[in-house]
Amino acid sequence: MSVVLTLRQVSKVYGAGAAAVHALRGVDLDVVAGELVAVMGPSGSGKSTLLTIAGTLEEPTDGQVTVCGSELATLSADATARLRRRSLGFVFQDLNLLAGLSAAENVALPLELDGMAARPARAAALRVLDELGLTDRAGHFPDDLSGGERQRVAIARAVVGDRRLLLADEPTGALDAANGEAVLRMLRSACKRGIAGVMVTHDAQLASWADRVIFIRDGRVVDQTAPSAGPDALLAPDPAL
Repeated sequence: MSVVLTLRQVSKVYGAGAAAVHALRGVDLDVVAGELVAVMGPSGSGKSTLLTIAGTLEEPTDGQVTVCGSELATLSADATARLRRRSLGFVFQDLNLLAGLSAAENVALPLELDGMAARPARAAALRVLDELGLTDRAGHFPDDLSGGERQRVAIARAVVGDRRLLLADEPTGALDAANGEAVLRMLRSACKRGIAGVMVTHDAQLASWADRVIFIRDGRVVDQTAPSAGPDALLAPDPAL
């Protein structure tokens, strides 16, 4: 399987001097096509910073980030934006759906921003919405959808087109257990199609859907495990060990 995301000795520092905050410290990570990786850790451990750096939304202070074969430090701002539009999908906790656009229009928007004509972009959006059971909701606006439906629209927008890396920050945080599991089934389905996925979650039950779980504490990867090792394997490790 091809490696889609590589982080090598990635560090991120906010501020300077006595006020400096070390969000990440020497993180190494590889994610291959078709793999779903869950990232767990306490609040403030650096989980969301890892996602924003992997998604080209922030630059590391030190280290190397390679996405879809391109080392980000070598890309121009335009090339980075193009990579983000074409190859990366994001699912944020607050979803960021545009209230004035229908579900289909929200999903088609990334394709249109990348230059695709409106008609084929809408056709691609409708295909993905159909896969997620939202055909009859395609013309509805976000305020007219349930929380679970909005979440599925956000995932459809994240995977539409030729995406290779899916980044999800607490994608089930606002959902009940049933809708949360439905979202995880959708993420698993995307990875089965060859997309590499990285998901931040606080929920060990949801993390058990991943192929691999990594634990971050104080900006460092302190352990990783496969959920198949059993439920106890998803308990955060003691950093003193």
